[in-house]
Amino acid sequence: MARQETGRFSGALFLVLSSLAGGPKHGYAMIEDIRAFSGTELEPGTLYGAIARLEQRGLIEPLPMEERRRPYRITPSGVEALRAQVATMAQVVEAGQGRLRLLGGPR
Repeated sequence: MARQETGRFSGALFLVLSSLAGGPKHGYAMIEDIRAFSGTELEPGTLYGAIARLEQRGLIEPLPMEERRRPYRITPSGVEALRAQVATMAQVVEAGQGRLRLLGGPR
């Protein structure tokens, strides 16, 4: 899926896709995973809003309930969208690092 088709992601959308790239998870497991890999504390309302938007876009899909919890998994379109977003972020990081080098001083 081309970048213009998926649009830019909010931080929450990016974090949820990144979490699900590691395997299917239910909401609480995503909150814990995101906290572990990014240090970001997503509130449940933010998480479930992101899940709804990603599901509407076809980037994630629900799986059958497991003990009153609904797990989700990333779709092939979600993987493509995440790859595109990671590539864009890598360009931004590279530009930022280059500009910081121009400023000099400690790193």
